[in-house]
Amino acid sequence: MGKARAMPDLIIMTSAVMLLVIGVLMVYSASAVLAFREFGDSFYYVKRQAIFAALGIGAMILTANVDYWVWKKYAKLGLLICFVLLLIVLIPGIGVVRGGARSWLGIGSFGIQPSEFMKLGMILFLAKLLSQEQSRITQFTQGLLPPLLIMGAAFGFIMLQPDLGSGTVLVGASLLIIWTAGARVMHLSMLGLAGVAGFVGLILNAPYRLKRITGFLDPWADPLGSGYQIIQSLYAIGPGGLVGLGFGKSLQKYSYLPEPQTDFIYSIVAEELGFMGGAFVIGLFAVLVWRGIRTAISAQDTFGSLLAIGITGMVAVQVMINIGVVIGMFPVTGITLPFISAGGSSLTLMLTAIGILLNISRYSR
Repeated sequence: MGKARAMPDLIIMTSAVMLLVIGVLMVYSASAVLAFREFGDSFYYVKRQAIFAALGIGAMILTANVDYWVWKKYAKLGLLICFVLLLIVLIPGIGVVRGGARSWLGIGSFGIQPSEFMKLGMILFLAKLLSQEQSRITQFTQGLLPPLLIMGAAFGFIMLQPDLGSGTVLVGASLLIIWTAGARVMHLSMLGLAGVAGFVGLILNAPYRLKRITGFLDPWADPLGSGYQIIQSLYAIGPGGLVGLGFGKSLQKYSYLPEPQTDFIYSIVAEELGFMGGAFVIGLFAVLVWRGIRTAISAQDTFGSLLAIGITGMVAVQVMINIGVVIGMFPVTGITLPFISAGGSSLTLMLTAIGILLNISRYSR
């Protein structure tokens, strides 16, 4: 490796920190009413968010100063640990059920979500594997099939929880790495058709997923059931207008909009800060993705390039799904908005990943 630059990409760092600050403020605004009603403390959720933000910033600073190729040595071990955690969380009495999914490990209100670790673990492993086997990626059985089987196994374990949102992000980021490594478009197209068929099977196999699809297509057919979340989200976005109702003045957070501090926090952003505020948040994400792609293109080696595109893809896919759900473009899935939504392991892991991206940028050509 060549000599590291004195500073990492300051635009990536600034965008991430600005999103984090906006997130802490919006978590307070979105959750104050709910927190006071449930815990008698309006600051309950924002205090937790501030703690995890501080931990995440510490992790980001650490990973930004650890040479990224070090992670290549531990990619296999990391993936193995992630698979073990996904197995443990499925054990009744150990895995904690929240929101209908057995996705958490922990005690009381504090816990970790193994699927979040798997997303980063899979990105690291695929970047290592495909950087070493890139010449074989155009061959289906020897090059493309092994990473697909590993990705499919991780997706399968996540769906046993079940957590379609996290599984979709994992698959999206993984396929982006595989495509960037040089996989043939014909192979990926065939895989896409098989994926659509599998997705339809998952929907038909679970009645609640079918209700989410019908609620997405026509939320007014069941306004108090499957269409409730989308309708209330649109009720929040509509009145926001150009400049919003003002910070802290949301009406939908008063027990109308479910999960206002997590999955649907962007609805509160649009309601309180309006089109301008919502567009500003999307603009920050766009800048972050642009600089992430630039970092991937200018990385010194294939591992760094694939790792950067995987991290950038993870952010981009998660943002597109979350905001797509909020504005009614996609069916409802339980997935947070990076840096903005209330969350522990999701926020900390995302900032850790950004730190790795920052370190790659220090070695850009």
